[in-house]
Amino acid sequence: MKSTIFNFLSTSNTAMSYENVLLNFVAATIIGLVIFLCYKLTHSRAVYSAKFNVSLLMMTVITTLVMSVIGNNIALSLGMVGALSIVRFRTAIKDVRDTAYIFWCIAVGICCGVSEYFLVGVGSLVIFLVLLLLGAVHSDDVYLISVKADRNAENDISMLMTNAFRGKANMRVNNSNSKSCELIYEVTGKMLKKKVNGQDIKEELYNIDSVSMVNIICQSEEISR
Repeated sequence: MKSTIFNFLSTSNTAMSYENVLLNFVAATIIGLVIFLCYKLTHSRAVYSAKFNVSLLMMTVITTLVMSVIGNNIALSLGMVGALSIVRFRTAIKDVRDTAYIFWCIAVGICCGVSEYFLVGVGSLVIFLVLLLLGAVHSDDVYLISVKADRNAENDISMLMTNAFRGKANMRVNNSNSKSCELIYEVTGKMLKKKVNGQDIKEELYNIDSVSMVNIICQSEEISR
């Protein structure tokens, strides 16, 4: 009985032919190139990482290789899961959209590894179109407005920022000493585009006496890579 169970677990039920294996890798490479193109089209130059894009293509082919090795061998699949469970990836994902591309590559590799060409073709086409349509969707950038001035101008700066942005500008930092102060406010890109008395907020701040410096810093996630 034990030998029967062992033979069932350790023996693949279906042996893949060389032609089938080759066709799996060809399909994985073609779909991987589609993913490569989609990633390049949906990411701006500031976000685009050529190295990460190449790794997506390689991930698709490698997943196909793993699935081809496992086949229908239950014992080998359990051993592969145990081996992969000890691997830890510490690379930080800068753009949350990259996670979707990683799962797409893994799914394509699995489907190609079991010769599900129709499923991977239709699924990849739908995902490709969805990502192209939604690839231009970006969150509104957050800006920091840093104002340096004499301490006696602190109230004037606070009143100007409150009136200009209708109380929506969040004060993040208020540094001061006996002579000078530095105020840092957080606003969105849409708020920053609004004119105050017909001019930019930067010019309005400089109209306040003793304001010596105004810095506007973008906190966009797309330039963090």
